[in-house]
Amino acid sequence: MKAVRFHGKKDIRVEDVAAPTARLGPNDVLIRPKVSGICGTDLHEYLAGPIVTPATPHAYTGAINPQILGHEFSAVVEDTGSAVTNVRPGDRVSIQPLISPRNDYYGRRGLYHLSPKMACIGLSWQWGGMGEKAIVNDYNVVKVPDGVSDRQAAMIEPAAVAIYGTDRGGVTSGSTVLVSGAGPIGALTVLAAKAAGAATIFVSEPNPNRLAKAAEIVPGIIPIDPAKDDLETIIRDNTEEGVGVDVALECVGLEASLNACAKAVRRQGKVVQTGLHMKLASIDAMLWALKDITVEATWCYPVQIWPRIIRMVEAGLLPLEKVITAEIAAEDVVDKGFEALLDKAGKHLKILVAV
Repeated sequence: MKAVRFHGKKDIRVEDVAAPTARLGPNDVLIRPKVSGICGTDLHEYLAGPIVTPATPHAYTGAINPQILGHEFSAVVEDTGSAVTNVRPGDRVSIQPLISPRNDYYGRRGLYHLSPKMACIGLSWQWGGMGEKAIVNDYNVVKVPDGVSDRQAAMIEPAAVAIYGTDRGGVTSGSTVLVSGAGPIGALTVLAAKAAGAATIFVSEPNPNRLAKAAEIVPGIIPIDPAKDDLETIIRDNTEEGVGVDVALECVGLEASLNACAKAVRRQGKVVQTGLHMKLASIDAMLWALKDITVEATWCYPVQIWPRIIRMVEAGLLPLEKVITAEIAAEDVVDKGFEALLDKAGKHLKILVAV
């Protein structure tokens, strides 16, 4: 079968590999991926990996590079193991890609995303969404209704990151919100904040194409170019008594963005770290103290969030497809996918790969 595989830094290949042939275990599900998103994690691997893809056998799954990529994807069920009851052949599904023990400290508490042994389909598992077939666990597949498209189903995973951020920030009806960064996760966070009922949404983004796209996705946002505009003044002029926003969501993973969020939020407001910081960040701890703020850090998402997001999409509350800017063939994954997304002046947010 055809598959997009990561071999090492700047080394991604479309190759013919053996399809799954082993007899399915009781809880295994054989799937045929439809479309798969290129994630920021995939980009990090391409630029500087291996980082999370396994150079040595993974402690829990035994997976090792080269790795079939793709952890944001939709699929169709082709076959199931004898104990699988949640899906059957022919079902369209969205993939919840996290794999972890069910019986360690975190697993016994349902906090599967926090297990130190956690693996991920498409990053540290034998299979991924950018292959023509894959075997996953029954808990990795969530059936989607006819009202949710394959493209939307592939977007549930990154949407889960965004929804978890707005949940942790306590965004609610009438909230004032700053989203720092309008990349794919930032754009989804804007949608999530709107769906949660935020009344005023500021978006800070230096790329004019992405800033314009955010305004297109959610009309009525207050766009800010941090390289040209005075973010603090704009927020002060557009919040009650100039106090700042209730919640600031950091979706870049940079020190300057984190500190801008701390300055923008009101006293006793919340700053949520959603962007992953690849290096240490210096912060003004005294400012945090003086403003009595709460800083929430997030890692992935609770895996139980899938049905809720699917309902939001089906109801029209979360139009995830607006964040998709291209769909490409697997053969074009490097030039039209990875390299296009790495263009700092580029127009793309989310690129889907059809296998």
